Amino acid sequence: MKIAQVAPLYESCPPTLYGGTERVVAYLTEELVRQGHDVTLFASGDSQTTARLVAPVKRALRLDPQNSDPLAYHFIMFNQVAKRAREFDIIHFHTDYLHFPMAGKLNRPSLTTLHGRLDLPALPAVYREFHHMPLVSISDSQRRPLTWANWADTVPHGIPGALYPTGSGGGYLAFIGRISPEKRPDRAIEIAHRSALPLKIAAMVDKVDRDYFDGVIRPLLDCKDVEFVGEISDAEKSAFLGEAAALLFPVDWPEPFGLAMIEAMANGTPVIGFRCGSVPEVIDDGLTGLIVDSVDEAVAAVPRALALDRTAVRDRFEVRFEVERMASDYLAVYRRLVTTSQPARVAKELQAVDRVLSVA
Repeated sequence: MKIAQVAPLYESCPPTLYGGTERVVAYLTEELVRQGHDVTLFASGDSQTTARLVAPVKRALRLDPQNSDPLAYHFIMFNQVAKRAREFDIIHFHTDYLHFPMAGKLNRPSLTTLHGRLDLPALPAVYREFHHMPLVSISDSQRRPLTWANWADTVPHGIPGALYPTGSGGGYLAFIGRISPEKRPDRAIEIAHRSALPLKIAAMVDKVDRDYFDGVIRPLLDCKDVEFVGEISDAEKSAFLGEAAALLFPVDWPEPFGLAMIEAMANGTPVIGFRCGSVPEVIDDGLTGLIVDSVDEAVAAVPRALALDRTAVRDRFEVRFEVERMASDYLAVYRRLVTTSQPARVAKELQAVDRVLSVA
């Protein structure tokens, strides 16, 4: 198939440091190329890809000090997508709803994966206005605020297991991601302190969360058993997670997916996660981690999590969250949309090509 992947421009694909959506887009793109599909990636110019790269901006916007208007570059990208739309069998957007006014007029099948929370007050009006846009959720819980929207499927994230070999574990608990009130690093610090285990925090601090970090979290870091590492790269992430005894995922919001959880599982590292959003869908309770409802339960869960079989955690990851499974799920959605959107003759030709690729 000829597939366009349209990524946000805030981070490169894959990100050099923190970044979830762009990382998933990168993994999906590379796997589709590996399987023999013709893929064009619309992303920042510092992206690394084997696909054909179309870059409306040279550098990822978050790390560019000269960037003052991120929307401007996204609109440029959407216009570039529109100019080339006829080149593709399907266009896969990962840019929330920004592209809806343009994409609805392309006369080409398109799909939008929603990567964020959907319980915000303005969103029902948006998705009712653009009710014809096919959507994919990344967990079943994510779509609950908008159950009536035009959902094509739920496709959980997947990552290349080869990037995260099974680790041996260690004597510290880990927190990774973003410092923000909804991620609750304060809970992680309390859990580690009460468990008498060191905690390492590898996380970015966004501008909007600077006050929270300075006022709430920084005072809690004044302890010899808590180490704030800051943002880390993919090259550093495997060792960070693989050498951890367990990952703490103490979220306090409707988590759409939680990429950090499956990154830890890929290393064989069990996860202690709070029962919010997608957490019960991602963690196999008692196998890949433990699901808790309070700090007290999390503290009690630590010794049980440390006793889990790391090989079994990795094995379960390979069944549920390898990138091949994610790509297969998306290809099934692509084919359905192409079949219902294009003449039957074209759909049959695409299916024939896919059969040849699968045999090869």
